[in-house]
Amino acid sequence: MLEILTWLTKALEQTPLIAISASFLWGILSIVLSPCHLASIPLVVGYISEQCRISVKRAFIISLIFAFGILASICVVGLLTALLGRMLGDIGRTGNYIVAILFFIIGLHLVGIIPLPFSGGSTGISKKGILGAFIIGLVFGIALGPCTFAYMSPMLGVVFAVATTKLTCAISLILAYAIGHCSVIVIAGTLTETIGNYLHWSEKSKGVSILKKICGILVILGGIYLIMKL
Repeated sequence: MLEILTWLTKALEQTPLIAISASFLWGILSIVLSPCHLASIPLVVGYISEQCRISVKRAFIISLIFAFGILASICVVGLLTALLGRMLGDIGRTGNYIVAILFFIIGLHLVGIIPLPFSGGSTGISKKGILGAFIIGLVFGIALGPCTFAYMSPMLGVVFAVATTKLTCAISLILAYAIGHCSVIVIAGTLTETIGNYLHWSEKSKGVSILKKICGILVILGGIYLIMKL
């Protein structure tokens, strides 16, 4: 795996097409190889599974909004921490504790212990599913903090180096990374509803209940991981 990461790092400095492809793959690996980012999968899967019976298209939209919330949060946190002269994405110990608590709340909700007003579910108000996805995405993006920028550092190094002379290329690298990063989340969320429709799952199906509980436990473990790495 180290050899793959080394190859991708070198590929970022090659021709634009190779560099953009490498940036896209880097975005995918940032989810797959990072415990921080990997927590987004049970989070979006659990959230999608608790919605009322929805179409695959709507599952795709909700997953996309969730991913967009993550990216928006990462951009804002990165900008603010840079302006404050701190390490990119570093929200401090207090910020991490707050995010971990929110993870516990969301995890307990998925397990079925506490309700959340913006979750969607059986409320019949479709906008709540989208709004909730965006809010959870924002919170999760804050939690990623330094983990995100640590994975992005090789790409950001190249971006900063070429930005003054090849602005289009620099922007393309960032967009490719973002698309790769989001694609894993969107595919996971969309497949959740696709499989649910194939198996004829409803909101009260045993399969959905088990899936939500598993995802809830994984999200809680994600919160514990955030605290342990402080």
